[in-house]
Amino acid sequence: MKLDILAIGSHPDDVELGCGATIAKEIAKGKKVGIIDLTQGELGTRGSAEIRHEEATNAAKILGVTLRENMQFADGFFVNDKEHQLALLKMIRKYQPEIVICNAVEDRHIDHAKGSKLVSDACFLSGLIKVETFLEGNDKPQAVWRPKQVYHYIQWKNLKPDVVVDVTGFIDTKLKAVFAYKTQFHGTSNNEPETPISSKNFADSISYRARDLGRLVGVEYGEGFTVERYLAVDSLFNLK
Repeated sequence: MKLDILAIGSHPDDVELGCGATIAKEIAKGKKVGIIDLTQGELGTRGSAEIRHEEATNAAKILGVTLRENMQFADGFFVNDKEHQLALLKMIRKYQPEIVICNAVEDRHIDHAKGSKLVSDACFLSGLIKVETFLEGNDKPQAVWRPKQVYHYIQWKNLKPDVVVDVTGFIDTKLKAVFAYKTQFHGTSNNEPETPISSKNFADSISYRARDLGRLVGVEYGEGFTVERYLAVDSLFNLK
C-alpha cells in the first residue's frame, strides 16, 4: 500500500501533538496517511504500553489514518544504529511515502531528537540501491525509495518553523485525537502522578500555540515544521 504521507513519532501521541491537524487536513483532501510509532511509550509515568496502544488506536480512528504500526523499539534506550535504521527503512520502502513527517530536531525528551535523526537517516539510506532489504516471507529485495521531503514537527521547545501550515478548521480534530490519550493529559486521569504534559497549562498550550503560529502567517491556526533542505517552488507566486 502506497502512502502519500508517513508520520512517525518516538512515542504514541507525538504525531497527534506535533502534526495532528495537518494530517487531518490532508486526509480531508483525499491523501492517504499512515502513522508509525517507534516505541510503545512504556517508560511513561502515566498509563502503560497496553493502555497507550488502545489510546493510539482510538486517536488514529479520530484522525482517519489509513494505518498505524508500532516498531516496538525500546522507549528511552533505542539508538540510531544499523539495526534500527534497517528496520525503519523497510517500512519506508514498504509504504513509499511522498512525504515523511517526524519528531522535532531538538526537544526536551531525549527520544525526540534521537527519533528525528533516526528517521532522517533511514529516509536517506532507503534511497541507496546497494542497501538491500527484504520483507519477512519474501525473497525478492524491496525497491529503493526516498521520500521527496522530510518535515520535522515542533514539540515542547518553541523552535522557529521554516514552514507553517494553515490548519484552520482542523484544530478540533487534533484536540480530540490528542485527548484520546486519556491517561496522559489534564482532566483525563486524576489518579496518577503529574507530569509536564498532564498540566492544564500544557493542555491549553496546544490551542494557543497553534493560534499564535496562525497569527504570524495571517490565519486562525497553524502548525509549524522545520526542513532539512531547501524547498523548491515554480514561482514566488506559489508562496502564500
